[in-house]
Amino acid sequence: MKFWYYLCSDIHQMLMRPILTLTAICFCLATLQGQAQHVTYRSTSHYNKRVAQFEREGGIDESSIVMLGNSLTENGKDWAARLGTPGVINRGIIGDNTVGMTERLCQITSHHPKAIFLMAGINDMVNDNPAVNVASRVISLIDSIRQQAPDTRLFVESLLPINESNGRWRTLTGRTDDIPVANMYIRAYCESKGITFIDLFHQMTYPNSNTLREELSHDGLHITEAGYQIWATEIKKHLNF
Repeated sequence: MKFWYYLCSDIHQMLMRPILTLTAICFCLATLQGQAQHVTYRSTSHYNKRVAQFEREGGIDESSIVMLGNSLTENGKDWAARLGTPGVINRGIIGDNTVGMTERLCQITSHHPKAIFLMAGINDMVNDNPAVNVASRVISLIDSIRQQAPDTRLFVESLLPINESNGRWRTLTGRTDDIPVANMYIRAYCESKGITFIDLFHQMTYPNSNTLREELSHDGLHITEAGYQIWATEIKKHLNF
């Protein structure tokens, strides 16, 4: 009887070993996935608060449309209402740049949303950073999104124009004509990769000018409700996918 007892016990252990191993592997994968969604990068106080807020809220799934960007996106507030489309989620952060967006992509791409509308680059265009460098940073962010969520539809929005007349944004002094240069590089890359590029820039400038129309901004950088209406109108053209 002892022989059969020990034999059955050994067989049971042999059968259970691969199951336990598989369980351990699954647990490790789940743990890694959970860690991958946790942002360890720290930036401004507002950035950190927003990232923590996003982590608490969650809410992104495969049916979601994510507005990823900086203050221009965050200040758009309820994008679902603006676009008349449910499931549109605002993931903009005031002051964010391509580094901050890349670091927090895990909160978005791990859920494989239906689409991402990306607005990035203006906060990288400071302190005489060349337009080609700004474009390179945006392109690197684009590549990260495509690698992490290859089935997510990506729409890249142009950098918006600025108006330097009030002199408020000194870090952007002299950059009016550099913005369309960065847009040119980004657009060419998107077209080479079959990514939709949405030209908002020329919708908001004076004719034959690179300057943001005064009625679309109170400070020369951030846009008014009229500007958001232009933005929303252009996005709506791309929602049938």
